[in-house]
Amino acid sequence: MPIKYNVIEKTQPGIAGGGTKKWYATVANDGELTVDDITKQIEKFSALSEADIRGVIIALENVIQDSLANGKIIRLDKLGSFYPSLSSSGAATEEEFDVSFIRGARVNYRPGKRISNALKTAVFKKIH
Repeated sequence: MPIKYNVIEKTQPGIAGGGTKKWYATVANDGELTVDDITKQIEKFSALSEADIRGVIIALENVIQDSLANGKIIRLDKLGSFYPSLSSSGAATEEEFDVSFIRGARVNYRPGKRISNALKTAVFKKIH
């Protein structure tokens, strides 16, 4: 199934008046999968019950959440890695820097090779 996309016009960032406008592709999301949907699909490929699958997904979510909050990198083999990063303002010296300079934390995701390769071979279809 192809990845569907639309084309939208965007201005140049940081240029007064927008600069030269150009057209760019943007994904037209084709629905979403919920935990229920994922559970049903996994159930087709395994001998596990719906309750077992749901329990593992919820437990994985809890472990990832706790681990990221403690600064750990989570490597899920072919699925990829989740890791925390920080956003902060700068201090003039290392000694001047304290926790008040930190604006927040984010979660980053780096896909595994199989996921990256799946997107490299993706087919695209323009929608109207």
